[in-house]
Amino acid sequence: MTREDYERRMRRAGRAAADAGLAGLIVTPGPDLAWLCGYQPPVTERLTALLLRPDERPVLVVPALERPDAERSPAGGAMEMAGWRDGEDPYAVMARRLAHQGRYGISDAAWAMHLLGLQRTLPQVSYTSLTEGLPMLRAVKDEHEVALLAAAGQAADATYEDILKVPFAGRRESDVAADLARLLREHGHSQVDFTIVGSGPNGANPHHEASDRVIEDGDMVVLDFGGLKDGYGSDTTRTVHVGEPTAEERKVHDIVREAQQAAFEAVRPGAACQEIDRVARKVIKAAGYGEYFIHRTGHGIGVTTHEPPYMVEGEHLPLVPGMCFSIEPGIYLPGRFGVRIEDIVTCTETGGRRLNNTPREMGIVG
Repeated sequence: MTREDYERRMRRAGRAAADAGLAGLIVTPGPDLAWLCGYQPPVTERLTALLLRPDERPVLVVPALERPDAERSPAGGAMEMAGWRDGEDPYAVMARRLAHQGRYGISDAAWAMHLLGLQRTLPQVSYTSLTEGLPMLRAVKDEHEVALLAAAGQAADATYEDILKVPFAGRRESDVAADLARLLREHGHSQVDFTIVGSGPNGANPHHEASDRVIEDGDMVVLDFGGLKDGYGSDTTRTVHVGEPTAEERKVHDIVREAQQAAFEAVRPGAACQEIDRVARKVIKAAGYGEYFIHRTGHGIGVTTHEPPYMVEGEHLPLVPGMCFSIEPGIYLPGRFGVRIEDIVTCTETGGRRLNNTPREMGIVG
């Protein structure tokens, strides 16, 4: 990414704010700040904020002791630096550069102390979260971003292929999770965000943390793992079995695979996000397991592994070419086992394109 790339993103965000009826954007440290200007400062109680107003030069409010790093950041030369020293009021520094009325979009993860400080300083201004005010800000990826997501997906696929070669029976879930983390790094990930290993009854908990439970012969095992490679996320899930599965286990796995395939085939420009959820849910409900599908069908992915858009009932946003998101239906039978199958998918002009391509059939491990 060049300075010019970040400048285009900041201009685009400013225009989007104006189109949404916002006076501007206030972006604090986190994925939005990194995406907009390439600056990733330490997250402390000292206020750092990027101020974007339509047709104005971006302003970065930054602690004086961190200003040199901010100036050396990829888009440092494209921003006005508004430094403040310890003992100064950073909200007053911001107020001098913001309209004193109107509505601003502010980072979802902005600290409450900073938002309250702004509200005290600018009582006539109101705020909305970036997700609510600009849900499409990072949702539509350009070709470069899709390529990075595809590369992250390929690395996750290679990790899955390798994990099938390690022993499962007689080892703890945490041992297999450590293998997953190691393999993700070996395949180029700089950050591992999660390595879910849910064996037997633990697989019925979608976000089970890998435990000291010893995996046994006959267990179904849910493997959900991902992180960041070159700044963009991976997230894939496959469900494997230790030894030969029962007829019921095969049946449940086949239902989830059918639901995942149906949802993938429903991806097309203009389809509402909730439609992807409805299609997957319809398959599972028709098979008699509707009450055991207990989460949304998918989430967006980009510079974070979870971000808008969400494939969930009530989300009316239409799919747009360049959107990237997971499709991950599941069935969870309490006290027994769970099944989930997940791919990252991007919407294209002609439908969906998978960014994960390992077999979706049940893997058999030893």
